[in-house]
Amino acid sequence: MRLFPAFATGAAASTSYLAWTADSFIQHGVKATRGYGEATLYEGYEAAYALTKNQTYAEWYRGQIDDAVVFENGTIRDWKYDYYSLDDYRIGNNILWWYEHTREAKYKQAAAVIRAQLDRHPRTATGGFWHRQPNYPDQMWLDGIFMADSFYAKWTRLFEPLNKTAWDDIARQFDNIDSHTRNRTSGLLVHGYDESKKAVWADPVTGAAPLVWNRAVGWYFMSLLEVIPLFPPLHPGRARLVKYFTTLAAGLKKAQDEKSGGWWLIMSEPYPGAPGNYIESSASAMFTFGWLKGMRLGLLSEREYLKPAKKAYRGLVDQFVKVNDDGTLNWEGTVEVGSLGSNGTYEYYISIPIVENDHRGAGPFMLAAYEMEKREARW
Repeated sequence: MRLFPAFATGAAASTSYLAWTADSFIQHGVKATRGYGEATLYEGYEAAYALTKNQTYAEWYRGQIDDAVVFENGTIRDWKYDYYSLDDYRIGNNILWWYEHTREAKYKQAAAVIRAQLDRHPRTATGGFWHRQPNYPDQMWLDGIFMADSFYAKWTRLFEPLNKTAWDDIARQFDNIDSHTRNRTSGLLVHGYDESKKAVWADPVTGAAPLVWNRAVGWYFMSLLEVIPLFPPLHPGRARLVKYFTTLAAGLKKAQDEKSGGWWLIMSEPYPGAPGNYIESSASAMFTFGWLKGMRLGLLSEREYLKPAKKAYRGLVDQFVKVNDDGTLNWEGTVEVGSLGSNGTYEYYISIPIVENDHRGAGPFMLAAYEMEKREARW
């Protein structure tokens, strides 16, 4: 295996990392499940299809969903109607993508199963979705915003666009998590909070977790970009979400590692550069994607963000893209997991293994590549 040089001359300079990654993971093999990791990777294939119109990607992707996830009668394989975990709802975004592209009733019916589950999902006293019942009562995690609220907004935009109660509720999820986890000095957000303040890691006054874990921030950053374009333009929640996004983008700029262009696993001071900490690939891809898409949507200034975004993208390719002897690529450097089902300490987060070809890293890299290649195609 060898490192692929970014921005090389000749044929390598015109390499589509989006298509190369898509082709490689088809060859690697992807287990057809409704897990949020696979759902995140599938978003990369949505981007690859949008940019290339290559039917191979659409056919492969549909093969990962039909019968493996969604049955012909509109039910979802192995769905548990009495199990409330926000992680399970992420696949709803992908199911709605297929509904938008085919208008087949089974996809709307399957998405409706998830939407109905949201109505039954346990909530905190202030209306936030618990991350999971019974494991994490009264807890909201940044991860959960990505898992549930992007789907909630997409469903509402498609089928209930005038439902002000739903839009208010979606905005409330962002308002709750941002108000409890945001560090006003750094602009970054800690992993989550416990409204009951009972978790071992919860601050006794605020309920907040102690540390900024980069991938949780990445999930939140991506979800803001997914939801903002869906929000009714005149709804007051939209302006708040835009502020959450732009202030986080600014905080990420301050936190970007000067040497690598990436971001540390644990971003809280004084941990960047500390023993055991490292530049992690999934969140680095998420932040790069977020800056690039934020500029495309007109939410961020190109004068301020294009140079650091290009540096971040070069860093992704230089550090985390590895080429196999068969010509496929591997995506390296992704932390396996991070959970507030732990004690939430620095020692916990850095103890988690780094894995190869993790879908939670490869998917965001594909989205970053899409944004970069779409931008380059304009020139």
